[in-house]
Amino acid sequence: MKIICIGRNYAEHAREMKSEVPTEPVYFMKPDTALLKDGEAFYYPEFTKDLHHEIEIVLKISKVGKHIQEAFAHKYYDEIGLGIDFTARDIQQKCKEKGLPWEKAKAFDNSAPLGTFIKKETLGDLNNLDFELKINGETRQAGNTNDLLFSFDKVIAYVSQFVTLKTGDLIYTGTPEGVGPVKVGDKLQGFLKGEKRLEFEIK
Repeated sequence: MKIICIGRNYAEHAREMKSEVPTEPVYFMKPDTALLKDGEAFYYPEFTKDLHHEIEIVLKISKVGKHIQEAFAHKYYDEIGLGIDFTARDIQQKCKEKGLPWEKAKAFDNSAPLGTFIKKETLGDLNNLDFELKINGETRQAGNTNDLLFSFDKVIAYVSQFVTLKTGDLIYTGTPEGVGPVKVGDKLQGFLKGEKRLEFEIK
């Protein structure tokens, strides 16, 4: 199982990060050790002092595919959930300044908390899904898939040009604006169409 993350897939998030809005999907990967199952506590890592939350809709790949055409991409996933792409922003900035890869800022252990999944056919229009992140009961991020630069199907088609998708692979599809720091004691809750799909505490 691999975790594929799409970067800068919401224009306003790209702008808040002072990054260019991409003209094609940008992706990076996390190892399976990054996964943190729903409800398990996340322990704030010692190597960062500026850890940021990024709420994302997650697709679970349901069959093997390579060079998938966009028109058929919807057949390669049947469940949708929510996850967090944790980013050690201070480490990421140092890597950017030196022109180095960002793995240690993005792919560390437990950096990809994952909530519960729901069958996609129960969600209605996948191009109009509201989702949000609450921290200690306060909304910090809110997005809608209508604002995606690259749709779920476009992302699957694009990524599958380069890497074979396998059953159980996860695609984190990008975060809306509003990313920010978390601290020990915070309780994070993710909601998809108003229904809680993700919950954990930072210790």
